[in-house]
Amino acid sequence: MAGTIDQVIVSASADGIVAVDEQGIVRLCNPAAAQLFDRPARKLVGTPFGFPIVAGAATEIDLMLPSGGRRVVEMRVTATTLEDEPLYVAALRDVTRRDHVERELAAALERQNVAVSIAAHELHNPLATISILVDVLRNRLVALAEEQKAEIIDRIADRTARLQGLVRKLLTAATIDATGPSARLERVTVLEVILERLGELDKRAQDVHLSCSATLVALVDRKEFSAMLENLLDNAFAYGRPPIEVSARAQNGWVRIRVSDHGPGVPQAFVPRLFERFTREPGVGQETEGTGLGLWIVRRLAQGNGGETWYETGKDGGACFWLRLRRAP
Repeated sequence: MAGTIDQVIVSASADGIVAVDEQGIVRLCNPAAAQLFDRPARKLVGTPFGFPIVAGAATEIDLMLPSGGRRVVEMRVTATTLEDEPLYVAALRDVTRRDHVERELAAALERQNVAVSIAAHELHNPLATISILVDVLRNRLVALAEEQKAEIIDRIADRTARLQGLVRKLLTAATIDATGPSARLERVTVLEVILERLGELDKRAQDVHLSCSATLVALVDRKEFSAMLENLLDNAFAYGRPPIEVSARAQNGWVRIRVSDHGPGVPQAFVPRLFERFTREPGVGQETEGTGLGLWIVRRLAQGNGGETWYETGKDGGACFWLRLRRAP
């Protein structure tokens, strides 16, 4: 009678319940436990439990499933007797999702720490430069010709623009982490957005050679398309050498955009990591500004808009980045 009552209680439990004898053999389990182990109860009963059983202990165990999957299970053990025989009762609760969330949180915190470190480093130099240049302009004891003043103002404007670009990257990355790409798809004239981006380059725009039909239309989120182009151009100017070539054409229902430079290209060993977050090629000098975020942003936004981006070695040895987006009908 006692065994029957125990079986009823075990079967009604919301947690997986496994009863194990002193030899570590499973004597009883409820349907929830069978589901956790992904095995029928008849195949569990009479087999070794396989985990240390200590009364009063609470721990986490990894269940390897017959399918090859894995579950993280919280186990709490109590001791009792069944018909005068010692029995250990393990209450099992699936915490795989919690474990996954904790891992994601730890990874997010790590990314945040890296982002703060990079932001602090990248913000320091331009802010220090701006501070020094402003002090020079304010110093009445320093006689400056109008040309010198204009040059200083241009340098301040350049540093400010770089700071604004860095902030945009960090904000874009934070938005992607929080909500993912928005991908509000619309018909966008490709040449218009390219020219908008070139207009932001000021003097550097003269180093860009452009080839694009005025009738080429992509189906893409306009703001995110602009961010993709901005980051591809920033990458070309930061790590390549002019002239920068931007071309766009239609092919088999897609818009294919190529941004290439005449620099040294990307070392083959580093190519697999090009689109990872916060990665920079080890051989890049410290004086080259960059966060290691730009290409990661491009890939996430491209994929969020139903497209893709990739790298190829240019025909003249430089770097060549492709962006593929859906062509609007």
